[in-house]
Amino acid sequence: MLPMTRSGLARIAVVVVTACMISTLSPAPSAAQEHMTGFRQAVAEYASDDRQLAKFYRDSKFGAVWTGEGAEFLQRRKALIEALGRASSHGLPQSRYDTSGLMVQMRTAKTPRDLGVLDVALSKAYLNYAHDVQSGIVVPSSIDKGIVRKVNYHDRAELMSDLINGDPAEVMRALAPNAPEYTRLRKEMMRLQTLMTQGGWGATVPERKLEPGDKGAAVIKLRDRLIAMGYLGRSATMSYDKSIESAVQQFQSDHGLAADGVAGTSTLTEINVPVEDRLKSVLVAMERERWMNMERGKRHVLVNLTDFTAKIVDDGKVTFETRSVVGMNQHDRRSPEFSDVMEHMIINPTWNVPRSIAVKEYLPQLQKNPNAASHLRLTDIRGRLVDREAVDFTQFNTRNFPFDMKQPPSSRNALGLVKFMFPNPQNVYLHDTPAKSLFGRESRAYSHGCIRLQKPFEFAYALLARQTDDPKGQFQSILKTGRETKVELEQHIPVHIIYRTATIPAKGKAHYRRDVYGRDAHIWDALEQAGVALGAVRG
Repeated sequence: MLPMTRSGLARIAVVVVTACMISTLSPAPSAAQEHMTGFRQAVAEYASDDRQLAKFYRDSKFGAVWTGEGAEFLQRRKALIEALGRASSHGLPQSRYDTSGLMVQMRTAKTPRDLGVLDVALSKAYLNYAHDVQSGIVVPSSIDKGIVRKVNYHDRAELMSDLINGDPAEVMRALAPNAPEYTRLRKEMMRLQTLMTQGGWGATVPERKLEPGDKGAAVIKLRDRLIAMGYLGRSATMSYDKSIESAVQQFQSDHGLAADGVAGTSTLTEINVPVEDRLKSVLVAMERERWMNMERGKRHVLVNLTDFTAKIVDDGKVTFETRSVVGMNQHDRRSPEFSDVMEHMIINPTWNVPRSIAVKEYLPQLQKNPNAASHLRLTDIRGRLVDREAVDFTQFNTRNFPFDMKQPPSSRNALGLVKFMFPNPQNVYLHDTPAKSLFGRESRAYSHGCIRLQKPFEFAYALLARQTDDPKGQFQSILKTGRETKVELEQHIPVHIIYRTATIPAKGKAHYRRDVYGRDAHIWDALEQAGVALGAVRG
């Protein structure tokens, strides 16, 4: 009889099933050869549709992984059933792994063939769970072409070897991402699940502007909702006083809103978002974390598109932060999500106008007036300057326009005075901009896809500080020459352009952002189709 533990029904089921199986796992010595033949044939047959798993079984001479006799096999079965029983704590649908079906198989397996079929079924359940909790349920590229993230999918034969050679319970625990953010998201998921069972945050607030000094029923509803959300302590105030103003400011700060303490339309819209929608954001963020289940880099650059910020992170702590402007919410301008490595910066950059911009935006202007966009140089295929007056631009279209357009270095250059390069197929980079006023706006999706920085010089200084004692002096001396200059980074830096509508800081409350491009809504739809349901993931 197995010793009892605290894990409830899942472990009790393991005990019962294991007890039922023990008598079936040991063939009589006289039947051993027949047993192994039937077992191996079943394993070979049922593993044949999974190339990597089939290879693993071949290499291990079709030996049992789960259904053998002894403590090691018992520990594996127990660890797997317990892990599958905890799938919902990762926001994964337990129905996806047919735990009840596996339990039936474990209770009813009698013949060597039954045991071979069962062994493969348990292996597949383990591998499917490992895939989902390590790398996600959904394939990113199937959701949106702007999600070009490369997911690290683990070799299935290696996963089986890890299980054979390690402690099964530890192997199961180590499958999920170990990033602190993932752990915090799981806690937030559980908190929201509990709130759902308690009815959420209560009545919504009428969406009309409320400000300090106001009184009435709407203010009381605002007060009560702020209390329920944890932004305001117990209070019986009937007016929009300093305590409510302070609570609203903190809420605004946590949700990327202008923290003016006034509950305007945009603030009330966010305050009225139901618990269910916040839970969806958290579940999607957990899926996105699984897509990025990799080493981020001791030092890396993190750009969150929904937050309109760019940060430098050193050893898990933000050491530099600036506002950003991201791609406009149009099909060909949305900033993509991906990771790459920053190699250099270019001071006093030339702007080589992307062809899509040249033919879609500037060609129509040139067709009306050859001297339009005079700040740009027009060159032919050999790089020679083109006399605009000698060209009939009406004869060209988006397919046959034969010229290149570029803007020489200057403070009015579209890229500003510095750009930061991490060469990638998307042709996206970080750069300065002459359009400084956009950084004062709450929502900052205005670019053609690249990431504009509010403090590009300070960003450059922070990067150069690792390779020179006077980063500002070096940068400014190059800047003053006015010449385009490439500065290599001695330490290449990983850049992660992410899209998170839910993030959880190490201290304080969860931060939520708007779904700027609607990508999270599509991911949630895909998760639902895969079996994730808000009611089904309660802990």
